[in-house]
This record gives sequence, structure tokens and C-alpha cells, in this order.
Amino acid sequence: MRLFMAPQLNPARDTGWRRTWFDIIHRHDTPPSRNFDLLLVAAIVASIGVVMLDSVERLHQRYAGLFYMVEWAFTLLFTAEYLLRIAVVKRPLRYMLSVWGVIDLLAILPTYLSLVVPGAQSLLAVRVMRILRLFRILKLTRYVEESGILLQALWRSRRKILVFLFSVLTIVTVAGALMYVIEGPRNGFTSIPTSMYWAIVTMATVGFGDIVPQTVLGRFVTSLLILTGYSIIAVPTGIYTAELASSLRQSEDEARRFDQRGCPECGLEGHSRDSRHCRSCGHRLPDPA
Repeated sequence: MRLFMAPQLNPARDTGWRRTWFDIIHRHDTPPSRNFDLLLVAAIVASIGVVMLDSVERLHQRYAGLFYMVEWAFTLLFTAEYLLRIAVVKRPLRYMLSVWGVIDLLAILPTYLSLVVPGAQSLLAVRVMRILRLFRILKLTRYVEESGILLQALWRSRRKILVFLFSVLTIVTVAGALMYVIEGPRNGFTSIPTSMYWAIVTMATVGFGDIVPQTVLGRFVTSLLILTGYSIIAVPTGIYTAELASSLRQSEDEARRFDQRGCPECGLEGHSRDSRHCRSCGHRLPDPA
């Protein structure tokens, strides 16, 4: 679960511009930091909108030059933000290898990679680079405090969900092999993998209709598979909901025990309400609000 959490970062210097920008960029409890977050969120949303509009062929033909310039403006902005985040922390490599550091890099890398894609035959690769810019939407999750609780619940329920998926895969394999024997290639069940695809679509109650059983026995198996799908489709939802409720209770307990006071010396947050000194560096903490 630590992979989804923001890393504990320390300012590169105790005083000076690095400390000032560290508080603005990596903290969220002061007016300058909140304003910085709001401006960055607006830039992320606007850049995603530009990528989406650029994917519309009619708009791309008319405003390709404008989209190109705006895209580079956003790329340079996010590049400056990325470099600034690296410059103000004590351990730049730790930030660069963290989940948020990788996401920040993915937000700017596709634009630069599109410059080195050679030849007109690689237009598809250029389009892929454009679409990859939508990774910027992942940058928004760091500004939603509740996203950590959702990810924590998902991470804690991973084993139960994996067991559920394994059970579903077993049912799909058996049903696919059975329908391959019952229906056969003459009715569209040309192989076991194709029959497994049909079983997945049937269990999910999607029903594309591209492969349809023709025999009475095949339709009977289909009916059983549909009923099975309806009966188990709520299982992962129940597993996740139970873990989410547990995570919410744990978060409320921690909120009662901890506050958001940041250490003036090292910037560490999340101290007990009765703490008077930082648990990392021992510096005197501000009085609780």
C-alpha cells in the first residue's frame, strides 16, 4: 500500500527558496500551497481537454497548429513543475522512483518522445504518444485526499479478489471447454479460447450475440452460466465494500489521534494531538489549533 502513498519528503535546505517552494509544492495546508494545487489542477484538466479535442479529426485538421503550441506550453509547464519538485527535496532519486514521480514523468515524456519518432509511416506511434498524455489525469489523484482510502481498501482486499477471479476463471474454462464439445465449430465455437470468450461475455451478462448456441443442451448450459453470473457478480463489490468500511473506520480513528501539524524543521506531518516535538527530528511543534 505504500506504493500509492505520497513519499515522506524533506526539504533540501532548512532555509531559502528551496524550503519556500517545498512548502508550496509538497504541502497542502497553507494558502500558497492550496493556490498552487488549484492552478495545477486547472492546468491538468485543460491539457487533457486539449488532447481530447485534438483527437477529433475535423478539429485537428483546422486547429492542428494551435493544438501543437498549446500542448507544448502545457508540456513545458509540467516539465518545470517536475524539475522543481526534484530540486526542492533532499532525496531527488527517491521522489523520481516513487509512484507520483513516475506519473509526473509520464505526463511530460510522450510529448518529447513524439519528436524522435521517424518517418510518416510512424503516424500511428505519434498518435499513441498523444493518447499517453492522458496519463496526466493520474496527477489529479494526489489532490483528492479520499483517493488514498479507496486505494487502501482495494489493496487490502486484493487477495480475496484474486481468489474470486481465479474461481471465475475456472468456471469460464470449464464452460468454454464444455461448449466447444457440445456446439463445435459448426456453430461458431471454433476453439476453446473462443468458447472461453463466449463464456466471459455470457457470465458478465453482456450478450454481444456474435456467438450463439444452437443446440438444446448448449442453451441449457448457457442458462446455467447466466444464472451463475448473476449470482456471483456482486461478490467483488461486497468484498471491496467491507474493506472500504474498515478503512473508513480506521481513517476516522487516526483522524482523532493525529493532526496535520507540520514540523517547521523537517516538514513531516501527521503527529499525535498530544505531541509537542517532531517524531522525526525532535524539533518543537506548533501548538495545536
